[in-house]
Amino acid sequence: MKRLIHLDDEGKAQMVDVSAKPMSARTAVAKGKIKLQRRTLDLIGKDQIAKGNVFATARLAGIQAAKQTAHLIPLCHAIPLGEVKIDIVATRDGAEVTCTARTVAQTGVEMEALTGVALALLTIYDMCKAVDKKMQIADVRLIRKTKSENR
Repeated sequence: MKRLIHLDDEGKAQMVDVSAKPMSARTAVAKGKIKLQRRTLDLIGKDQIAKGNVFATARLAGIQAAKQTAHLIPLCHAIPLGEVKIDIVATRDGAEVTCTARTVAQTGVEMEALTGVALALLTIYDMCKAVDKKMQIADVRLIRKTKSENR
């Protein structure tokens, strides 16, 4: 069984030492969805939600959140983000959020992509909660991650 590297020999939480790892170009893509009532989707589409433009605000919230990941997750490394892209698509029964995060660093960028998706979804929820009491956030997951050596 693999040893959990966020624990030291005594079982105490520790930040993983990545200082000896080479810099690599890394990309992570995460997705999630929110179930919305048809009426809520119509209000979003007509820009009639009282708090403002839902998808534009959620997009900014997701980007901002990805940039703050190391402040939110205790053992996560602070990494320079070269790009964070949030795409939000209305679906038949809600919306799907995709976050693509890129970096050149010694460790991966998947936590930033997942954080971006989660906060974009939570922002949609917050902005629509007055008109939709049945919203459900679901399926927040990592879709893929890539690493290119020697960059």
